[in-house]
Amino acid sequence: MKISLPIAVWALAILVPGISAANDFPTQSRMEYVLECMKDHDGKHEYLYKCSCAVDRIAQQLKYNDYLEASTALRNQSLSGERGAEFCDPPEMRSMARKYKNVQQQANEACFVK
Repeated sequence: MKISLPIAVWALAILVPGISAANDFPTQSRMEYVLECMKDHDGKHEYLYKCSCAVDRIAQQLKYNDYLEASTALRNQSLSGERGAEFCDPPEMRSMARKYKNVQQQANEACFVK
C-alpha cells in the first residue's frame, strides 16, 4: 500500500510534537522577536539568521500562549511599584519567567547569539 506524501507529512506532524508545536508561533511574533533581538545586537545583519534560529528553537520548546505569558512575565519584572509587583510577587510568575529565561539562553547558545 502506497501512502501519499501529504498524508505522510500530516501523520509525521501529529506523531512528532516538536514539529506541530513549532508551527504554533505566528509569523508576526517571530518577526517581532527577530527584530528585537537584532536591535539588541546593534542591528548587525548576521543576527538575522542567528535570531531566527533562536526563535525557532524557542518555538520548539514552548507553545505560543506559554511563550507570551512567560516572556511578558520576564519583561515586566523590572517594572517598579504596583505594576511590577504583579509580575514579581506571585511565585508562578517568577517560575514562568525563569523557565522562559532558561529556554531563551539555551536557544541563544545553540544559535550563537551572544
